[in-house]
Amino acid sequence: MAEAILKTGENGYNEMEFQGRRIPFRSILDLEERPMGEEGRPSFYLDLNLNQVIDRICRDWGADTASFYYYFPANAACEDYRREIYEDIRDGGCFKGLCRFLTDMQARSEAACKKEEVREKMQKAAWHMKEILCYCEAVEKLYQELDQLTLGSKGMIAFRAYLQQYLASAEFKDMREKAAAIRDSLMGFRLRVVYENDRMTVTLGETEGAYDKFLRESFPERKQEMEELLGNSVSLSELESELVRILQKQSPAIFKSLWKFYRSYGDYASQTLLRFASEIRFYLSFYRFAEQMGEKGFSFARPCYHRAEMSAEGLYDLALACGRGEEHEIVSNDFRYGQGERIFVLTGPNQGGKTTFARSLGQLVYFTKMGLDVPARSAQMFRFTELLTHFSVEESVETGRGKLKEELVRLAPMMELVRNASGAAGEREYCGFVIINELFTTAANYDACIMGKRVLEHFLSEGCMGIYVTHLKELAKERGGIVSLRAMVDPLGRRNFHIARGEALESAGAVNQVRKYRLTYEELKRRLS
Repeated sequence: MAEAILKTGENGYNEMEFQGRRIPFRSILDLEERPMGEEGRPSFYLDLNLNQVIDRICRDWGADTASFYYYFPANAACEDYRREIYEDIRDGGCFKGLCRFLTDMQARSEAACKKEEVREKMQKAAWHMKEILCYCEAVEKLYQELDQLTLGSKGMIAFRAYLQQYLASAEFKDMREKAAAIRDSLMGFRLRVVYENDRMTVTLGETEGAYDKFLRESFPERKQEMEELLGNSVSLSELESELVRILQKQSPAIFKSLWKFYRSYGDYASQTLLRFASEIRFYLSFYRFAEQMGEKGFSFARPCYHRAEMSAEGLYDLALACGRGEEHEIVSNDFRYGQGERIFVLTGPNQGGKTTFARSLGQLVYFTKMGLDVPARSAQMFRFTELLTHFSVEESVETGRGKLKEELVRLAPMMELVRNASGAAGEREYCGFVIINELFTTAANYDACIMGKRVLEHFLSEGCMGIYVTHLKELAKERGGIVSLRAMVDPLGRRNFHIARGEALESAGAVNQVRKYRLTYEELKRRLS
């Protein structure tokens, strides 16, 4: 597996050596450059109910945060890069400091919005200066926070080194000092305003009392206060506009400096820092979500990689936990793929938890590949290049195709994709994780069995792992790479939503229904006689 090693770049900023290349720090999400914001929701999102989970995760973090959950890291090294960063946030005390940074950056955004609203050019320049000061203070406080922490991830260490060099740069220092000096000059104005016989006199110099008190006493109908010149609101009162005009005449040098500063620092922010402020919400949103779910009793675990075995304990459907966790008990399950085992074939009664278990497996693979913790007590994982799902669909009204045709149309590109991926990923034993749920239900049993076996053989031949949920017990016959799982029932035939290894039963669900409605041979014989 490729590793990223920290280096000191020639330009003074931190660099990392990755796959034989030296790259500067640019992203807290990825080692390699990727186009941002171009990915739509993956096709497996709705099948795995991830739309419900991600909407819940991103609810308080901005609408665009969800886009970071739409694509997998580029490779195994990038997955590990993310996982280390998340562990720093989870265990290293970064969370509160990073949240404060985002709050401070929000103040900068609010100042920028105010700047766009005003029309008077000096007032626009003053809000721009305030925007820059918010930015500088946010970056400085973040570095002070991170400098006190013991970080373990390459990404956070590289970012902290970048911050240190950025704050020490002559460009940043010069901008910071000029902005502070202009602010102090504007805040240092003292005016003496005398209002007598409907006439107002304004003179510079020391004053007695506060300006806001003067406004309240002299103009009780105007509930406006002015704490600082030009930067308190987006609109100036008639009085304040006149005061600014007088001050520009009497102290032109200060306003000339303000305007020059505005023109000189139009594009002032580091794009790397702005990108960091956006991307870091990926980790913070998931951490806060996991913390909230943990308070309700749901476990999250750091997945460990294993070459010979994939397993989990206490695996549960995270979407189900989000939607019903407070009112209903969520059943968890354990599973294990032993050496040489590749595809589970899961049978059992209807509404016995088969689809829920298949979704939980998909969510396990998804969050592992995203570099985050997984919804389980513990997990050992293989590495996968793809996550592919095919869930039962209804007939298409738009295309006029029947259900079977719709299923085949969706299945074809999946089979082609794993064939292409297997050729490009020779370094990995498994190229993809495939989840198929209730395929070919409208076909005759004989035809469905033949097609189902062909599908299983294809994914096995391409080195895939996965799960195939079906009502056809013939597909669950254990053979090379195939393992039979069963949705269990209790001694009375009631579903308990536990999934375990076992031979497929003839008609566990039908027997249960027959008993429930007293349609057994003995019951019918007694009632008809």
